Amino acid sequence: MISTLEKGTEHLIDESALQSFKASIRGMVITKDDPSYDNERSVYNGMIDRHPAVIVKCRNVADVISSVNFGKAQKLLIAIRAGGHNAGGLGVCDDGLVIDLSLMKGIRIDLEANTIRVEGGCLLGDIDHATQGFGKAVPSGIFSTTGITGLTLGGGLGHLTRKYGLTIDNLLEADVVLADGQLVTASEKKNADLFWAIRGGGGNFGVITSFLFTMQDAGTIHGGPMLWHLEDGEEMMRFYRDFILKAPHDVYCYFAFLTVPPVPLFPSDLHLKKMSGLVWCNVGNDDTSEKALNTFRNFKKPALDYTGAMPFAALQGMFDALYPKGLQWYWKADFVKDLSDEAIKLNVKYGNRLPTTHSAMHLYPINGQAQKKKSKDTAFSYRDANWAQVIVGVDPDPANGDKLSTWTKEYWTALHPFSAGGAYVNFMMEEGQERVQAAYGDNYERLTKIKAKYDPLNLFRVNQNIKPI
Repeated sequence: MISTLEKGTEHLIDESALQSFKASIRGMVITKDDPSYDNERSVYNGMIDRHPAVIVKCRNVADVISSVNFGKAQKLLIAIRAGGHNAGGLGVCDDGLVIDLSLMKGIRIDLEANTIRVEGGCLLGDIDHATQGFGKAVPSGIFSTTGITGLTLGGGLGHLTRKYGLTIDNLLEADVVLADGQLVTASEKKNADLFWAIRGGGGNFGVITSFLFTMQDAGTIHGGPMLWHLEDGEEMMRFYRDFILKAPHDVYCYFAFLTVPPVPLFPSDLHLKKMSGLVWCNVGNDDTSEKALNTFRNFKKPALDYTGAMPFAALQGMFDALYPKGLQWYWKADFVKDLSDEAIKLNVKYGNRLPTTHSAMHLYPINGQAQKKKSKDTAFSYRDANWAQVIVGVDPDPANGDKLSTWTKEYWTALHPFSAGGAYVNFMMEEGQERVQAAYGDNYERLTKIKAKYDPLNLFRVNQNIKPI
């Protein structure tokens, strides 16, 4: 028997059942006595330190089905991990079963249909590599190391949101292993209620083994960072607010407060300086892009302007090396509809207090094409918001954990009264049921009913949990 703890009491995994399970798996089954265990249990956020009883690295759909059935039969807490980037570390759990999809990286492009099918373990970089040669992309996030599964299930916002909508707006179907071990397809025509729910409802409804997306044109883009000194932050944030609400959908830039890292990529005279800035990703017409860039250059000359033509994949991976796996992360987030002058002043106040070099605030625009759908059309419900704001305290040193969380919480507390009330679930730590309900707003009740249909016992609950009713 393997001993685990469940709600403070000892829980035993049947040894013969475990051996039979291992024999049924084409991937890898890892337990606490395995030499690779500590490496395999780690996730992107170094602040997370959890010890599952069993990790199964699935190689195919059959492995996923076997894992779900084994976890259920053994009454194990189940966590689903794909890219492992989840803010709260919800791809791993203590004393339970981690279903890891990282070996499932199959990709198939259909140029005639203009679609791409990707397995659940793919990272954004895997997809960008496959699509870039065709001048295509799947609208997704801002780091190539992010997993497509968690990103999509939360909604999926990033560099192409204003032009092509959220990642879920480009999703045609998904294959899902349900809590009863059944494999189903969710689309507008098949299991339409499930398809509605997985477009923003997180990992509450099953294990996604593959997605089918429409591809979009995104070969060469005009992008990169443009920075100003922090004393210009209030003025630049106001100018940005008014600009991005009216900009053509081909134009994208998110606003940030950051500290310039001391790396050769940046001029030495800017190293360790706190700055305000934009990160651009303009697609389509070159003249439209240049006009947008010049609007800011002419308003106030940037202290750094690294914008230019580049492959979309290059922008996606531009900052990966600055944020390797294992840093300490503390996140807080909100959706924002109106960015008032008072809110801008508060943002600048806390932007001046960035506690570490890696810490930042990002304000991602989610207007444009993303607002073409209504809040009721998908589980992602904040279609009337103009931005998704995230505040992250980040540092390599675990000793700075309290400093990171204190700054992040104080910043968020000051700005939350100016927010739309809920947050993007992919930017949330474990913050309680009230925050989960706020994240879904009026869609929460419908989600609970769909959860009750597909997962009535709440087998998939290591997430921003939607409780069945």
